[in-house]
Amino acid sequence: MCCWCCCLECIHNIPPFSLLSLHFSDRALPGGEETAASRPASMASISVPDPVPSATEDAENIRKAVQGWGTDEKALIEILGHRTAAQRAEIAVAYEGLYNETLLDRLHSELSGDFRSAMMLWTMDPAARDAKLANKALKQKGDRHVWVLIEVACASSPDHLVAVRKAYCAAYSASLEEDVAACPFYKDPLKQARPPPFLVRLVSSYRYSGELVDDELARAEAAELRDAVVAGKQPLHGDVVRIVSSRSKPQLKATFERFRQEHGKAIDDVLEERRSDLLAAMLKTAVWCLASPEKHFAEVIRSSIVGLGTDESSLTRAIVSRAEVDMKKVKEEYKVRYRGKTVTSDVNGDTSGYYNGILTTLVGPE
Repeated sequence: MCCWCCCLECIHNIPPFSLLSLHFSDRALPGGEETAASRPASMASISVPDPVPSATEDAENIRKAVQGWGTDEKALIEILGHRTAAQRAEIAVAYEGLYNETLLDRLHSELSGDFRSAMMLWTMDPAARDAKLANKALKQKGDRHVWVLIEVACASSPDHLVAVRKAYCAAYSASLEEDVAACPFYKDPLKQARPPPFLVRLVSSYRYSGELVDDELARAEAAELRDAVVAGKQPLHGDVVRIVSSRSKPQLKATFERFRQEHGKAIDDVLEERRSDLLAAMLKTAVWCLASPEKHFAEVIRSSIVGLGTDESSLTRAIVSRAEVDMKKVKEEYKVRYRGKTVTSDVNGDTSGYYNGILTTLVGPE
């Protein structure tokens, strides 16, 4: 079975790194943070050496780690696990120029299992990674796969979502919107018969990214949301879809705060009371990803670990996708919600070997 992003067919659907590296021309990271190439975002959990080696030096050291008998997995973690997305893109371009093979092809041939999946997801351009995750989610049925689409649409910046949609078109010769609309797994109620469909609207949105908030609009739309989610109406009727899929994140935070003030409960708490309703559950996921993504990803990590067995795909996705964005916030939320437990301690308790090594490197110290 094809794991996340680690089969050769999947690799060869990814646009060349020489093109993907253009995504970093203005240093736009998935969470919308504008940073220099050598400096992680303030809430990122990864550490980068100072001074950082050149991309050519890193590519040469990676080559040494994968040549000969056996692979130096620790060296791969030490190099790639301590570089920003822009730096990893430069390393990939340097590696291909020096050795006439792609870095992803080499990692695929040298590594295996969950460690390979994590290393390849981490090494990919973030927009191409999210495009791949979305495409995989569209081929699998279940609530957790719907989470992926909502994460891609709501837990990143508007510019990153545009980059994901471009990467998706380049990889699959189709738009993300049309594939979501055509997906057989997301028929009613998620992909409602009457337009506009919730998931399609989310993945095709382009939100205002400024800080301007209209307080009167927040008051009016809080009332509309209250009528939908408190009065027992359809939680994803047209007005709710319009509000959640189009308003800026600061505007939505103001609306959700007005909802809490007037109703006496936060909107996510009200939706949690209706958790047996699939539509309410999906709306709650969108609310969290838009207003408090650390809450959602803390829950993804915890739910991937508790119970029988480990959901490695979800665990890897959550850690890899937030390590450069807001993993520090995720770790803080995790401690508060799960009574002092830490992401690191739970990851250590459920994973081992080099797979554990790359995850704990990305999570950072606690």
